[in-house]
Amino acid sequence: MRRHRTPLLRLVGLFWSTSVAAEMEYRVDFVLAVLNSGFGLLTTIFGLSLVFGGGPSFAGWSWHQAMVVVGVFTILEGFTRAVLEPNLGQIVRHVQQGTLDFVLLKPVSAQLWLSTRGLSPWGFPDVVLGVGLTLWAALKSGAGAADLALAIVPLAAAVVTLYSLWFVLATTSIWFVKIYNVTQVLRTLVEAGRYPVSVYPFGHRMFFTFIVPVAFLTTVPAETLVGRGSWAWIAASVGLAALLALAARAFFRFALRFYTSASS
Repeated sequence: MRRHRTPLLRLVGLFWSTSVAAEMEYRVDFVLAVLNSGFGLLTTIFGLSLVFGGGPSFAGWSWHQAMVVVGVFTILEGFTRAVLEPNLGQIVRHVQQGTLDFVLLKPVSAQLWLSTRGLSPWGFPDVVLGVGLTLWAALKSGAGAADLALAIVPLAAAVVTLYSLWFVLATTSIWFVKIYNVTQVLRTLVEAGRYPVSVYPFGHRMFFTFIVPVAFLTTVPAETLVGRGSWAWIAASVGLAALLALAARAFFRFALRFYTSASS
């Protein structure tokens, strides 16, 4: 197995190093991306302060605990900008131009190639700011080393869940070429993850937990970080991530049956 894994890791590393090198030629844009990320984070924190209304807690969350949710959301936002948008957003172009044929003929998994071909450094500031804010707020909330280590599990599950949702939507471009609006709808729904799900009315909580799993993206990892998570929710987040990953893989294979090259 190692003989197969190592070349794949090297291939992904080559993809990402060349992508970052090409993008970093525009260093002014990177500085602007840092400023934009900082401004966006400050805007979110300001919105959170309005939700709390100056009180020490709201909906069972203290200020620092809620800040952990903001931090986790910022990490996922950075992952979206760095990995999901530059890769999965290109699937539409491959379908339109018929270049998906060349991807399918490569001696590597088409899903892996489509998911890792590019890496945008414009998402790095969000990831760095998100990690810093998450760790600071978690420690202020009394989190210990065990909490930080355990939270890696639901956070990794959140990354897989978000990727799977994006990949399924991107795959539908095989039938419906113009899916930009659909991905924008998903991003808008995920925006609800800026705040703990418990701050929303009951109906919204049900929707963001069982229909669009926003709760598993930010609230569950944050609860684990501050020591108020449960093993049942952690297990559910892992199970959901595994189920969606398998579903995304199966859906991609199913969709390829209907793919007709635009160049033929």
